[in-house]
Amino acid sequence: MHDENPAPQDAPAAPPGVTFVMPVLNERDYLETAVTTVLAQELDEPLELILALGPSRDGTTELAERLAQGDDRVRVVMNPQADIPVGLNLAIRAARYATIVRVDAHSELDAAYTRDALATLARVGAANVGGVMRADGRTPFQRAVARAYNSPIGLGGGAYHGGATEGEAESAYLGVMRRAVLEEVGMFDESIRRGEDWELNLRIRAAGYRVWFDPSLAVTYWPRESWPALARQFFATGTWRGELVRRFGRQNSLRFFAPPALVAATVVALVTGVVQAAGVLPAWLAPWAPVLYAPLGLYALVVLAVAVISPGGIREKAWLAAVIPTMHLSWGTGFIGGLLRGASDTVDTSRLDRNTPLP
Repeated sequence: MHDENPAPQDAPAAPPGVTFVMPVLNERDYLETAVTTVLAQELDEPLELILALGPSRDGTTELAERLAQGDDRVRVVMNPQADIPVGLNLAIRAARYATIVRVDAHSELDAAYTRDALATLARVGAANVGGVMRADGRTPFQRAVARAYNSPIGLGGGAYHGGATEGEAESAYLGVMRRAVLEEVGMFDESIRRGEDWELNLRIRAAGYRVWFDPSLAVTYWPRESWPALARQFFATGTWRGELVRRFGRQNSLRFFAPPALVAATVVALVTGVVQAAGVLPAWLAPWAPVLYAPLGLYALVVLAVAVISPGGIREKAWLAAVIPTMHLSWGTGFIGGLLRGASDTVDTSRLDRNTPLP
């Protein structure tokens, strides 16, 4: 493991301080609060926030410019391609300070978040530290999505979706990172539009550095607000995970194969049901039909049980029962396509309106 993280030989070391980098696109309803929580961080060293601003069409551009004019710690760099990794790299290159903290416009930080993360970064000698994604919601639908995010059955597997044990991790949610290490490993891969954080952390670990999970750190995250947007988000994310499996194979966790397995089980059950209803199911296969239905039936029972026992009103419970399979089936369908054909130019359109130019 590396205990020290020297800056590249051809560049002077960045001065102490924290640069927050935030990719922004069509975030008028969330941006100001996100910026406020960043500027309220309890730090003894200087901080700045760089907004990598995509071509928004909802008033976000004007809001971002107003926020930058109102506080000299806020700066804007233009990200006309709207790609997240491109925007992150633009912001990092414009950064003044030695520590980079990734934040999202849909995230909110507790005042002590960065101070505590810096302490962990120093204590364990890590290159990147992350905590828990604490999803929350304002409407019954968004609260249902948040419950799915926070539940093992929803996004289970990653430590930052509810892990309780501190230690080395595969990846980190958002991340508090040493800039020198980012520059050493080449920063974000701009050919990867989703899963760019996982791939970056893969290179950080391959270079001999630690990626660390600290469950005492938590970031509030506001998920998508509509069913179609959620489905588009998860389809794009699944497609890019399929692409990452094509590129990196066994370095991907087996848990990524659970949603595509669900899609396959669903297709088998539906085809069997149609053939059986048409009366053309082969006689030798008929006794096995219940076995083909069983995985999907068991899955449906688990989802319904999770929805019934979850807190909240009837609307939230009903949405939760719909949200969980939407997430899994959208992600799994995208994964299969990405695995077979690659992600190509697949874009997450869940926060784009019809007037926003695609990258």
